[in-house]
Amino acid sequence: MATVAPGTSGRASRYNRNRRSEVAIWWQEIDRPVLALVLILLGIGAVAVAAGSPASARRLSTARESLPELHFFYLHMRWLLLGLGAMFWASTRSKDSARRIGILIAAAMMVLLVLVPFIGAEVNGARRWIRLGISLQPSEFLKCGFPILLAWILSWRARDPQIPVVGICFALMALLAALLMAQPDFGSAMLFGGTFFVLILLAGIPLKRIGVFMGIGLASIVLMYFTYDNGRNRIDNFLFGGSAFDQVDLAERTLLNGGWTGLGFWMGTRKFALPEAHTDYIFSVIGEEFGLLACVAVVMIYLAVLTRVLLRMVDEEDLFTVLAASGLAAQFGGQAFINILVNLQLFPSKGMTLPLISYGGSSTVAVCLAMGLLLAITRRNPYIKRERFSLRAIGDIS
Repeated sequence: MATVAPGTSGRASRYNRNRRSEVAIWWQEIDRPVLALVLILLGIGAVAVAAGSPASARRLSTARESLPELHFFYLHMRWLLLGLGAMFWASTRSKDSARRIGILIAAAMMVLLVLVPFIGAEVNGARRWIRLGISLQPSEFLKCGFPILLAWILSWRARDPQIPVVGICFALMALLAALLMAQPDFGSAMLFGGTFFVLILLAGIPLKRIGVFMGIGLASIVLMYFTYDNGRNRIDNFLFGGSAFDQVDLAERTLLNGGWTGLGFWMGTRKFALPEAHTDYIFSVIGEEFGLLACVAVVMIYLAVLTRVLLRMVDEEDLFTVLAASGLAAQFGGQAFINILVNLQLFPSKGMTLPLISYGGSSTVAVCLAMGLLLAITRRNPYIKRERFSLRAIGDIS
């Protein structure tokens, strides 16, 4: 009979009690409504990818290889499990640990973005991916850390009003925009630019500087229009209309084909004409197979996530927490609504996925990790009363 070393059973018992205690604390401090909404979006995404997978599988099949109809669904479920693990792991971190993780991710991804033009893999005329056993898109994982990095820098103002935090953040944003346009990736540059703008607004920037930054943003868009052919074509198609076979036109017709209640799961027909039914235009697939009412429900869930995060920040007393959580939420919501507006022909095509719903490979893991960091940053003891945060406490920002 095997013998148990003295004290082993006691140590194991204490370890199990400590683990249960940590889980109980996590459950008390986590923002459970946001966690529930994120899980609902992931569930909707799994069903939507299953609906869009046959169209993409058929489109990408060749004479030599015929992809099974659920090819992308099976791949998506693997990435989804990995993403769930990343999200729950990140959500258990402390606020300080989440801040450090976000900053390290941002620094690492910026370095990889510098390397992309030299060692990156080219797909459809854009060099955005690095092969590291898997295809890694640095700009996707940068979304986990960029808002946290900017929030950390802007929060220095609370400790030392003399630090030119806005100038430092603007320099980082200019560098990032240059690296992204070298790929080129104008859509991500716009998304990060929007996140930057939201954060400096929340940080209390004077109105004069807001006008300056808006002018710089407008000038950048004009410069892109005359130097980036693909971006110019997309804007022209949006403003002046394109052919009946343009992606956004096909997406809109697919979206409306199901009416209010949809044609039923796997009953859609127009989705087979879409170029990226499982990624960029999955919202249209949802509309065709599950109806416009389902699309409205998806929009309401995204709005609920944003509203919940912002309401939770109303009585937050820490500047970094307010900025980081708001920046992550704004970036998440911005990407979602850009994708939705593209599908509705209300915004030029950007090649941007619908977060937590689209098939995205490693980008699914990146979005889940970002949401996990958001949950970690917004953790709080429910028994501690807080005073509302006020920007007046730190004065005007430089």
